[in-house]
Amino acid sequence: AATNMTDRAAALTVLAHRHDGSPEAEEALASFEARYRGDALVLDKWFQIQAGVPGPRTVETVRALMRHPAFSIANPNRVRSLIGTFSSANQTGFHRAYGQGYRLFAETVLEVEKRNPQVAARLATAMRSWRSLEPIRQDKARQALLQIANVENLSADLRDIVERTLA
Repeated sequence: AATNMTDRAAALTVLAHRHDGSPEAEEALASFEARYRGDALVLDKWFQIQAGVPGPRTVETVRALMRHPAFSIANPNRVRSLIGTFSSANQTGFHRAYGQGYRLFAETVLEVEKRNPQVAARLATAMRSWRSLEPIRQDKARQALLQIANVENLSADLRDIVERTLA
């Protein structure tokens, strides 16, 4: 049995990744959150674990977690743990063929940009490899980048990253 937070987080990661959506995984996620609710850094890890779960449910999971009472779009660490992990470390969840991951990403980057342009710019670097995707995903990723690029009064930081990524 796991006797410390690090071991519990590692076990939770394996359970969540291998048994996504199972009653056992859901119970373990709820238990971990209840135990560490008062520790912001550990709660960031809880968000990160869920954002990294591969598969078709990830976009819906990330959207649901964005509505969680402990999530704030104004908290850079929380944004990085959820959106940064989703976009940079979850290849099968983020790069869904229908583009729902890219749409969520573009919406979120634009929302973050209103509060913290530097964090939004850093998140946008997750799209740098969009040209290496197969054509359908490449088109969806490009559309998401253009959605960001076409916003008026975009911060210089974010505009620079997006324009260089599209160039």
